[in-house]
Amino acid sequence: MAVVADHKAIIARITGRVQGVGYRYSAAHVARELGLSGWVRNAPDGSVETRVQGDERVLEQYVEFLEQGPRAARVRSVDVHPVEPDPSMDAFTVRT
Repeated sequence: MAVVADHKAIIARITGRVQGVGYRYSAAHVARELGLSGWVRNAPDGSVETRVQGDERVLEQYVEFLEQGPRAARVRSVDVHPVEPDPSMDAFTVRT
């Protein structure tokens, strides 16, 4: 995905019961369905981190998913911070 003028990028940290419940794979599925690029990974402190970029309205839909997560998750908080888009990101991956 080429970075265009209306594309934005965010980093988000999700806390709660978000590891071991399929959160990363669900987030990746949603991101791919929305046409976003970036990554999602488990953090050592038990949270999940994601960096994602795309159209601002679509990013808002992704954040709405992050706030709910998959059925087994219990999301406590989602901290979102804007960052500069990375033109080298052209897919969405799950990092380990």
